[in-house]
Amino acid sequence: MKIQVITLFPEMFEGVLGSSMLWKAQDKKLVEYKLINLRDFGLGPRKIVDDTPYGGGDGMLLKPEPLVAAIEAAKSSVVGNKSSVILMTPRGKKYTQAKAREFAKLENLILICGRYEGYDERITKFVDEQISIGDYVLTGGELPAMILLDSVTRLVPGVLGGDTSAEKESFSDGSSILEHPHYTRPEVFRGMKVPGVLLSGNHAAIETWRKQNSKKS
Repeated sequence: MKIQVITLFPEMFEGVLGSSMLWKAQDKKLVEYKLINLRDFGLGPRKIVDDTPYGGGDGMLLKPEPLVAAIEAAKSSVVGNKSSVILMTPRGKKYTQAKAREFAKLENLILICGRYEGYDERITKFVDEQISIGDYVLTGGELPAMILLDSVTRLVPGVLGGDTSAEKESFSDGSSILEHPHYTRPEVFRGMKVPGVLLSGNHAAIETWRKQNSKKS
């Protein structure tokens, strides 16, 4: 799988991509990440990527020319130009575990990180989906893109330790059920004991306990 990220701040991704499961996915050659600096496609000697909005208003908008040029460059690096282009925006559809599983089945993803007050609406003609991670506003699309990167990468076969790890997690069956509580050693910590059923060795009873102690979100 190849995931390309179009951003004005590629340095923000260095720690995320160089740590934990995302690093492991690259090291095992299960996922390839590529950061595309939008500034490289800026216009003129000053590499301009933004401008004031028509009709007035506060803030600056990302211009269409650099963004579309970056999208086309990302597509051209993929055999057959077959990539799904995802725009991270508060206006998009709510991101879910089901959508993460859908994205994880794709061979190529291109993520666009918005900035400033927004973007020229015409770039949406070059986008396949618009995705939101929640009903709040962030400075840019970099953090949402990192969330999508993490949630998709961990679903790629071979990235997680156990073969069924991803299947047993919260939301993995499409429901709103959260996982049951988990416990590990020591058996007693500051007077708090591990539930006895988990120490019983009775797998049927343990499974019943886990189902009873799962919660709806």
